[in-house]
Amino acid sequence: MKKSTTSLYDILGISSATICLVHCLVFPLLTILPLGLSHNSFIDLFFATIGLFAILKIIKKSNLLVAAILIVSISLIWISVLIEIILDIHLDLIFIGGIGMIIGHFLNYRFHKNTNH
Repeated sequence: MKKSTTSLYDILGISSATICLVHCLVFPLLTILPLGLSHNSFIDLFFATIGLFAILKIIKKSNLLVAAILIVSISLIWISVLIEIILDIHLDLIFIGGIGMIIGHFLNYRFHKNTNH
């Protein structure tokens, strides 16, 4: 049961981080087109909250390397999102954090897959 729960949180984290990263990379390109779209930082906050939820469930059972990667990555994302909401300054830390989240969740998924088979 624990294996499937951890895998579920890893898949949730990988999916959320990937969708967030795609959103952060593609959305600025869409704002160039005359579609009337504007950036909403609260979408980034939504993705960061999902990522935080997945990380809090995973770091209790993961090894030190994976936990460190995930904690640093989510910290970079939250710093970037909060600075964007409060100061209206866009930092590229969100991209580094998103990539780190994908890597951390993938490593954790692989680690648990290898130890349970």
